[in-house]
Amino acid sequence: MSWAGLLEELQIVGRSATGGTTRLPWTGELREADEWFAGRARAGGLAVERDPAGNLWAVPDAPGPWWGVGSHLDSVRAGGAWDGALGVAAGFEVARRSQRPVAVISFADEEGARFNTPTFGSRALTGRLDPAVLDRVDQDGVALRDALAAYGVDPAGIVRAPEWLGRLSGFLELHIDQSRAVWDLGVPAATVSGLAARMRLRARAQGRANHAGTTSMEDRSDALRAMAVQIVRATAVASPMRATATRMVVEPNALSTIPDHVTAWFDCRGPRPGDLDGWLASIWDDWPSGACEVESRSDGVEFDGGVRAALGGPEVPCFAGHDAGMLAARIPAGMVLVRNERGVSHAPDERIEVADADAGIAMLVRALERLP
Repeated sequence: MSWAGLLEELQIVGRSATGGTTRLPWTGELREADEWFAGRARAGGLAVERDPAGNLWAVPDAPGPWWGVGSHLDSVRAGGAWDGALGVAAGFEVARRSQRPVAVISFADEEGARFNTPTFGSRALTGRLDPAVLDRVDQDGVALRDALAAYGVDPAGIVRAPEWLGRLSGFLELHIDQSRAVWDLGVPAATVSGLAARMRLRARAQGRANHAGTTSMEDRSDALRAMAVQIVRATAVASPMRATATRMVVEPNALSTIPDHVTAWFDCRGPRPGDLDGWLASIWDDWPSGACEVESRSDGVEFDGGVRAALGGPEVPCFAGHDAGMLAARIPAGMVLVRNERGVSHAPDERIEVADADAGIAMLVRALERLP
């Protein structure tokens, strides 16, 4: 079966009747995807191992260190079928075609969709994961440390994950372009120059619950109105900055009651870390003390020049976060994006052409021939 056919087997896992894909970390759907990974590894003569952070490795029967290739198997809620999955399936195809031993890696919890812990596995591998995130809970009240334990990953052992990084000489990742940048270049795939700086922020507005019909406009303390005004301020940014209000919880969320508490989450990205700092200071400095909290942050990365030269082709910046970006702080790393005509991602309509992905795979194979 072709690598694209093997990918189709994976894409079925977690797919809903409406076509959206949901494979949240440390769930039954993800375990099914892990079983797919193990099957592909065995078929390729690779041994399956899980590191202390829950990352899956398919390793060759050859002395390390090796170059790693891969991505992630988890998804956002009702997301697309190519995000992450493409990079893992392509990793097995690269390992099959390459003349040198290659390790295929599926990183744990790249999306952060359940516990707001993006790039969890690669952060742990590079020693950049704050153990305090283990106390976070999902929307059902399940703590991350308990979800890990139930999945067979020892929460206390995560601090040992960096010991595994020495097994890699470097890392390459193939990914669907989540914009139209590569399509606009007129090529099937392009090398990524670097990743933008990004921040996830949680903000709270406090008001006073009261009757929506009888309370005069002058006497109201409306938490939702206050947050709405702040959302307009926070998202009125100039390109190439991107700021988005992504999620909101309103309490008591009743039809005839003025909201007394609102929590909103924001995603902000910019080419440089200073862009985030300026946005945070200008928009949130006058927000009530303690009502604004940075939950995660990445200052972005410029990928290794030697790796980019080996990949060749035109280059594009990327405004999404990826595991390759985490690893780039510690080892040589690079990325290739496959063009996406509509620029849709994190949604059921996410699409690419297999022929374009195959061109990206060829770029990775050629790069491995050129890299030390």
